[in-house]
Amino acid sequence: MMRKPEFALWAFLILAGLAAGTAVLNMSRSHSASAANSEIYKQLDLFGDVLERVRADYVEKPDDTKLIESAINGMLSALDPHSSFMNAKKYRDMQVQTRGEFGGLGIEVTMEKGVVKVIAPIDDTPAARAGMQSGDLITHLDDEQIQGLTLQQAVEKMRGPVNTPINLTVVRKGEDKPLQIKIIRAIIRINPIKARAEDDVAYIRITTFNEQTYTQLKKAIARLKKEIGPKLKGYVIDLRNNPGGLLDQAISVSDAFLEKGAIVLTRGRNLKATQRSNARAGDLTDGKKIAVLINGGSASASEIVAGALQDLHRGTIIGTRSFGKGSVQTIIPLDGNGAIRLTTARYYTPSGRSIQAQGIEPDRVVEQELPEDLKKKLSKPRGEADLRGHLKRNDDKEASGSSAYVPKDKEKDTQLNYALNFIRGLIVEKENKEEKEEKLDKAEKVEKENGEKSSAN
Repeated sequence: MMRKPEFALWAFLILAGLAAGTAVLNMSRSHSASAANSEIYKQLDLFGDVLERVRADYVEKPDDTKLIESAINGMLSALDPHSSFMNAKKYRDMQVQTRGEFGGLGIEVTMEKGVVKVIAPIDDTPAARAGMQSGDLITHLDDEQIQGLTLQQAVEKMRGPVNTPINLTVVRKGEDKPLQIKIIRAIIRINPIKARAEDDVAYIRITTFNEQTYTQLKKAIARLKKEIGPKLKGYVIDLRNNPGGLLDQAISVSDAFLEKGAIVLTRGRNLKATQRSNARAGDLTDGKKIAVLINGGSASASEIVAGALQDLHRGTIIGTRSFGKGSVQTIIPLDGNGAIRLTTARYYTPSGRSIQAQGIEPDRVVEQELPEDLKKKLSKPRGEADLRGHLKRNDDKEASGSSAYVPKDKEKDTQLNYALNFIRGLIVEKENKEEKEEKLDKAEKVEKENGEKSSAN
């Protein structure tokens, strides 16, 4: 065991890398800054005492790496619900999610009774070409039993380097014996866009904001324009239950529907975190009518898109109040030791509205009827304002989220059918003209003020 002074110094060096600037005492600093740093040294010494005691006297020998990771995570999670530490493995997994592509088989799966159940093979992937079917049960991977693995562990085993083989043992309904299916891994791209023609309306659902989102959105719009042709009346952009993702993709998606104007403003403690993003000329939808669907599961990047199109009067927001996550997280790598996800700014809509702990209020509130068996379970929807330790607003306008239920049967999807009828002009648009002009004036005023600030800087 390390001696106390050495151990305290070791603990200090680990944490100092995360607390930028706090470890270096400079003679030119003010007395108050020096006093603050002196207090930090005392707290780090306390941390060293506690960690040393745990390592020496805990009932079982603890894992040092887990102790340090838990301490770092505790520090970050105490800031707000969205700041956290990712070890090297979790950081790699996060990168896979945001890239939207990986080496794998191309199947959507779930866990059922200890084995992996195939929900569906993804079109034009190795799994689809190998004949995998919805409902297949995967019991072994390369002759190793799946029983006892978590779903995540099983998925990790199925992923791997491109052009490498894997053998699946599959139990299929109607087959007397298990099937042996060999699949060669390939690049699998997660398409965040699901699009289809609803007669004379283009329906586009955005499920997440990864590196593929804007590219796939452009392709979907071009395809639907061609498929629907001259009778195209407009677009329904479905952001329900979209948890967010990359900020730059939210900006690009918003820009796809805009000719000009601010899209989002981000404001942090310093100038570097304070930015404004503007739309460039070129509306991919040619000015057609747009309805945007949101609900209590629409968060972060989804709210940036909805807020921009609402403030700039490019789309009508339909559904229920969004989640209310109005903060920006920056991923900061830690030299091969993972990364931290740190909240560095708040974001604001073009008119200067903060969405934090309040969400986007739809222009047309349309509630989705819950099935009887879900009414009790989903009776108390949660939003950002309900999360412990969330960033507080500077006013008293905090509000909980709303229901995130979306029925699988589109015939029962009240919100979707309302949006389709709205695009077709079957629902008379009742907007308060004065309120609309007031919002627009406010957005222009904020944009002008920000422009002046930028010039001054």
